[in-house]
Amino acid sequence: MIRVPESFPIQRTHGHRRSRRTVAPLISVSTVVQPHEDPHRVVEAVREMFPDWSPDLVPSNTDFPNDRVSVMMTGSSESLDTLMEAIRNQRILDTALDAMTMELDGGSTGFALSRQAALAGKASFVISDRAIGGEMRVGLTGDDLANWLEQRTWHAGRDSVPR
Repeated sequence: MIRVPESFPIQRTHGHRRSRRTVAPLISVSTVVQPHEDPHRVVEAVREMFPDWSPDLVPSNTDFPNDRVSVMMTGSSESLDTLMEAIRNQRILDTALDAMTMELDGGSTGFALSRQAALAGKASFVISDRAIGGEMRVGLTGDDLANWLEQRTWHAGRDSVPR
C-alpha cells in the first residue's frame, strides 16, 4: 500500500509557526459479528465512518435461531476523513485526541468506536466495557503518529488554552 504525504498548512509550536508534512498512517478496522447480528448492518455501521472499508469476509445472514458463531471481520481503510468530519461536527476534537492516543506506543495506536453511534453518523469512543450495539476496533500505524494525530485534531481553541 502506497501512502501519499498529506500537507498540513501551519502548526503553532512554542510561538513559532511552521509548515510540516506528515504521512498518513495505515488504518485497519475490525469488528466482531455476533450470531444474533445482521452482518450487512454491521458492515453498514463500519462504512458510516470508513466508507472504503472492505472486510476480508462477511458471514451469511441466516434466520434466527441459528448455529453461527461469532466472526471477526477485518479490513483496511485509506482515510480517516469521514471519522474526522464527524469529530469536528460534534466538536469533540480534544476528546478524540485523548481517546486515540490512550494506547499510543511509538508508531501505533488503537481505539474503539461504537457501531450503534456510527449508524447514526456519530463518533463515540468506547473507553471501558463493551458498547451496547457492538464496537469496531481501529488500529493506526505510522511514523510520527502522535504529531499526525495532534495535527488532525487541531483547533483554534488550543492557541489560547494549550493542552
